[in-house]
Amino acid sequence: MQDTQDLFPTRLERKLGFFERIDPVIHCNDKQRADGPLSADELEEFDRKGFLSFECFFDPEEMEDFVQELRDYEEDEDLKLSEGTILEPGKQEIRSIFGIHQDSERFSRLTRNPRLLSMVQQILGSDVYIHQSRINYKPGFKGKGFDWHSDFETWHSEDGMPRMRSLSCSVILKANGEFNGPLMLIPGSHKYFIPCVGRTPEDNYKESLKSQEIGVPDAASLRKLMLENDIEAPKGASGTLIMFECNTLHGSNINMSCWPRSNLFFVYNSVENVLHDPYCGNKPRPDFLAARKDWDPLTPVETKS
Repeated sequence: MQDTQDLFPTRLERKLGFFERIDPVIHCNDKQRADGPLSADELEEFDRKGFLSFECFFDPEEMEDFVQELRDYEEDEDLKLSEGTILEPGKQEIRSIFGIHQDSERFSRLTRNPRLLSMVQQILGSDVYIHQSRINYKPGFKGKGFDWHSDFETWHSEDGMPRMRSLSCSVILKANGEFNGPLMLIPGSHKYFIPCVGRTPEDNYKESLKSQEIGVPDAASLRKLMLENDIEAPKGASGTLIMFECNTLHGSNINMSCWPRSNLFFVYNSVENVLHDPYCGNKPRPDFLAARKDWDPLTPVETKS
């Protein structure tokens, strides 16, 4: 029988101070540390900061077919009616498309790229599966921001992810620059868990994916972590990779520039960390947000356009 003890209480009626994480950040053993693709310095940086970035990890030319598929999605009016497609509040522009690896063979192969997958397996110390995938759009002038949050806080509360043994890989599809709302992260914030205030409404995702209000850390906790650690915003051209730990606080500003920004996200979870019932007590979210049907380990496949 699985242990369902809630080690990370959140969505509470009153504020509870944040506390140090109880899970390791790097889960691999000594042999995996030595044999894996990430160096000792890179593992130390990920452990300390909660993220790594690799400019042009994928060749920009290699990304062209992915970018073209992105354009096709933007012009697909039927896709805008899908439950897994989230539109900007009050607008018809796409904000996010979820479950992209389930709908596209090209994106599915990318989740199993040997270089990418081996780094994920090294950090998490096990085989992995895709917990969630999505494309986040930010059209020029119109793209809204994403509030500060820890993904793990949501995945724990609303999906039943028991422990911090998951990470996200963000692949830049359309260049992230200073002015078009790049991903921002608080280094070292993954070392603490911040309980959030407010009960989770049923089907909260229908609103939170457009504008998040529940599961947002309090300003005092954010201020303390920002003053101690600052904010970083890794930027780059198409093909740049950002890997960040599931509990690293992150967000992004609105896009006030004319340049659209699009990022692809693959969320990898350890096969030893599969989901329980949601800790918030609600029914599970749809499978396109949190995989409950396919926990089979991913196997490497060469990326082909």
